[in-house]
Parts: sequence; structure tokens; C-alpha cells
Amino acid sequence: MSQFQAPEINNFVVWDYVVFAALLVVSAGIGVFFAIKERKKKTSKEFLVGGRQMTCGPVALSLTASFMSAVTVLGTPSEVVRFGAFYLFFIISYTVVITVSAELFIPVFYRSGITSTYEYLQLRFSRSVRYVATLMYIIQTILYTGVVVYAPALALNQVTGFNLWGSVFATGIVCTFYCTLGGLKAVVWTDAFQMIVMVVGFLSVLIEGTIQAGGPTEVWTSHKMDHSLDIADFDTDPLRRHTFWTIAVGGTFTWLGIYGVNQSTVQRCISCKSEKHAKLALYLNLVGLWIILVCAVFSGLVMYAHYRGCDPWTAGFITAPDQMMPYFVMHIFRKMPGLPGLFVACAFSGTLSTVAASINALATVTFEDFVKSFFKNLSDKKSTWISKGLCIVFGVLCTAMAVAASLMGGVVQAALSIHGMCGGPMLGLFTLGILFPWTNWKGALGGLLTGYTLSFWVGIGAFIYPAPVKKTLPLLLRTDECLLANSTMNPLSTILPTVLSTTAAPERSVLVDNWYGISYLYYSAVGCIGCIIAGLLISFVTGREHGRNIDPLLVRPICNLFCFWSDKYKKLCWCGVQHDRVDDEDFVNLQKDVAIIPVIEKQIENGFEKDQSLKPIPGYNSNEKSYTNKNDDKETHM
Repeated sequence: MSQFQAPEINNFVVWDYVVFAALLVVSAGIGVFFAIKERKKKTSKEFLVGGRQMTCGPVALSLTASFMSAVTVLGTPSEVVRFGAFYLFFIISYTVVITVSAELFIPVFYRSGITSTYEYLQLRFSRSVRYVATLMYIIQTILYTGVVVYAPALALNQVTGFNLWGSVFATGIVCTFYCTLGGLKAVVWTDAFQMIVMVVGFLSVLIEGTIQAGGPTEVWTSHKMDHSLDIADFDTDPLRRHTFWTIAVGGTFTWLGIYGVNQSTVQRCISCKSEKHAKLALYLNLVGLWIILVCAVFSGLVMYAHYRGCDPWTAGFITAPDQMMPYFVMHIFRKMPGLPGLFVACAFSGTLSTVAASINALATVTFEDFVKSFFKNLSDKKSTWISKGLCIVFGVLCTAMAVAASLMGGVVQAALSIHGMCGGPMLGLFTLGILFPWTNWKGALGGLLTGYTLSFWVGIGAFIYPAPVKKTLPLLLRTDECLLANSTMNPLSTILPTVLSTTAAPERSVLVDNWYGISYLYYSAVGCIGCIIAGLLISFVTGREHGRNIDPLLVRPICNLFCFWSDKYKKLCWCGVQHDRVDDEDFVNLQKDVAIIPVIEKQIENGFEKDQSLKPIPGYNSNEKSYTNKNDDKETHM
């Protein structure tokens, strides 16, 4: 076969700019629209949670767009090229995650009547636990958002020649603009629009890429010959980067921390007008996750077939794996004006949706958990203006954080590593509160700190000492059909083996090879399990919490699934929590349209104790047997 010469990367033409600009104009326009439409509704609740009257459709699209960001658009296809189609196993992880989130976590948060997820921690444990968790969430989200701002800026830099950091600032400005103007409603509806753009962008790459690769049969034949689709790897070794168990188990822990207890997810679910809509939004979102995942994986498979004989990254035509997708797009669309702009709009859509959701969530937790705690009796007008000011502040911080993202390596691993290290301990903390009634505030706080210590220890150690190639098992990326970028004589294949053979592997200690070598997808599991074990031990040592002191709406009685045959054993497993006060038909018949939810009546001076009482507020829909948010223009202070 003839040797492959790398094509030149062309800049945008007029039609590319038109398509790309249309995305920005529509996104900003949605923010302006809701700013005008909702100008008479000036409460912070309307701004932060959309008046709690959203329906499941747009919320589902918003959830999908927010967590399938530019990290997915750019990073997943390159991961498939380098390591194979293991990412398809995330279909299993997503299914488990959404089911657990919808049936375990969301009902507790929804019925508690909270706005910030971390309000639950004060109701269940203490104010100190709430503050520590909120602070860690803010740090986690700013770090993660920095990664997803940097990713599309990198794509723009590669395909248009735009200044990299100029693109970063443009991303932050647009997100902050429509988030600040329109609040959560603007974020949700803009996400829905951007979700459509993402799917259209992926489909355009899939269709044209498949055609230029010779059709689906040729793509399949290429992978079959190279055994790149051999993903039935059931090795239980936790040091292996990607196996079935690594993704099915480790991926579930990682994404459960994102979906089950993450403020961005919970905030949009509790903005739904009923618990039934909140659950349905999550299940509809699952379909969206499957679609985006399949599109991303198949884009990687097509890209692998296209560059089977000359991998552009190995050959040195590009400088980072995350540049492979934009490089591929500019190659296949070099004679089709407008389509490169569509792809960049696709990547940019993922980022806009994620960053806007993060900014809105950060503003919400800061206002609810800190501002309202220190400044009592704020008027609705002041509350709204403070919320908008917080959106601007966090927009600036997230944009600035993108500078550090350039040092984190591959965007997918960097993003999931951040979520794993921070989300795992947080998942463990909420699990302690919802599933283990005997956990006290000391156990919760001690467990959280232990979980963070373990997850950051292994995560930072792995960053300093990367796993050896024998554990990551990358695919063999060929270069025998291409030339060096600055040469026309020597094939790269004649040089590469020599370079590799003269590179001696450094000596590694047992700690580095085993503890630091654990797959990045297990960081969340390490933090979560460490938090739970430490939390339970500390609780028993310091005096466990008594079930009678815990409001039943704050604990989920999953033991009912295993002891359905005996009321006696069910109540024994409740550990003293009086679930029979709020469950079953007795509660519906007794309370009718009144839901009993816990509210904080007074603040204990030392901040380490809690006081919970029961106060009836409207909310239970006896027809749907779920909780419904009442449309109230006046903010209800808890």
C-alpha cells in the first residue's frame, strides 16, 4: 500500500463560523428569553430551582447533556482508539447508577424539601458535617469544570487556530452570561438544545467517517483482524486499567457519586413538579446516556479503522491523544464547509451545558449553605441578586481553573479521577446517612475525612507514578504506512522499535506497583468504602445514634426488600427508626395531602448538634402516591 502523508489542518471557513456562532447565539438567546419571561418572579427559589415546576422531558435532556460533556466528545473516541471498546461496558454501570439514584437517593432528597443536597447532612447529622461536605463539593466542582472548559478550547485551537486561552475565556463568558441571566430554567432548556446538537454532531462524524473508511464492513474487518474488539476480559485484577469488572464495579461507584448525590443532578431532579417526574427524568436520561456513549464509542471505532496504518498521535502529527478527534474531523470534512463547525459546536455544547450546570449548582450550595446561614431574613430581591453575583464569581473561578487542566493529561482520565477522588467519599457519607441509622455525626465526619485521605493518597500517587504498560494494555498503534511529520524518507516504524528497546523500565516499589497502580475507576470505591467502614467504627466507639432520634424520611428502609415476608423482622432491621409513621397506606390515609418533613427549628450554639422536629407542609399527592412541589412564588425558608 502507498505510504500515508498527514493532511494539513485547515482553518475555519465562513460557513464553519456561521454554524458555530449559531450555537452561541441560540444559547445566549435562551438565557435572555428566560430573563425577560421570569423578570417578575424574583425569588431565589425561582432562580435556583426553577420554581420547582419543571417537567421530566427537558430535565432528562439537561442531565444527559451536562454529564456527557466535551470530555466525552473528545476523550472517549481517543480512549477507544488507544485501548479498545471497553467503554461499552459503561452501559451496565449507567443502568445500575440510574436505578439506585432514582430509587434510593432522589426520594430521600425530594421528600426532605431541601434545595441544597448538603442541607440533608444537617438534618441527619450536624451543621459541621454540612459545611465540610459543601466546601469539598465546591473544590471538586471547580476542579472538574476546569477540565471540561479546557477540552473544547483545545479542540478549537486545533481546528481553527484560535488562541487556546482566548477560547477558554470565551467559553466561560458565554456560560456565565446565560446562567446568570436565566437561572436554572435557562440552564435546563439550553442543555436540551445542546443535547440535540451533540447527537447531530456525532452522527455527522459517524456517517462520513464510515463512508470514507470503506463502509461498515471494512470497519468491522479492520477491528476483527487487529483483535481490537476483544473486550470480553473478566480479569478481576484491580490494577488493570479497563476490564469488565473495573468498569462495571469501579465505573458504578464513580458515576454513582456523580448522579446519586451530586448537587448538579439533585438540584434538577428536585426542580421537577413531582417525585414521579424526578424519577422519570432520570430513567429517560438513561436512554440519552446510552445514545451518547454508543455514538462516542463507534466514532472511536471508525477513527481507528481510518488511521489503522498510520496513527497520527504515534506518528507525531498531533501532540496529545485528545487532539485525535478534531484532527479526524478536519481530515474527513476538509472538502465540506460548515461540518467542521458543526463538530466544534458539538464539543462546545457539551461544555456549555456542563459548565452552566456547575455554576448554577455552586451558586446554589454557597447561597443555601453559607449565605443564608450567616445573613438571616434576606429579602427575595437581595437573595436573587446575591445568587446572580455568585454565578458570576464561580464562572470566573471555573474559567481560571482551566489553566491547570492542561497539566492533567488525558481529559477523560483526569475528569473521572477528580470525580472518583472527591465523589467517592461524598457517596460514602450520604450512604452512611441514608442506609445506616446508627451512624452519628462524629462517625460521619471522621468517615468523610478518612475517605478523602485514602482516595487522594491513591489518586495523587498514581499521578506521580503512572501504571506500567503491562497493566494498561494499550492497542498496538501502527505507523508503517506513514512518514514522520518532518521527513519524507524514513518511516516511523523503522525508528520506533529502536527507541522502545533502549528505554529501560525504572524500578518500582511494592507500594507503587500495587497501591498506586490501582485503576483510576476504583478511586471512588476506595473513598466510598473507606468512608463507610471508618464512619461505622467511629460511630460505635463514640456511641451510636439511636433510631428513635432520626426522622424516618431521612433514612431509606431497603431492608424491606429482604424482609418483606415478616413485619417483625422488618421493624427489627429498622434499628428503632419509626418508618411506619410515614410509609404505607396508613400515612396516606392519615395525612391525605400533607407530607411530614423535617425542618430545623433552632440552631444549637456549638453547631455540632442538631434539633429536628416535624412540621406539616403541602406536598403529598395521594393519587400519584408521590410528593409534589406546590407552585409558590414566595420563597419558603427552612
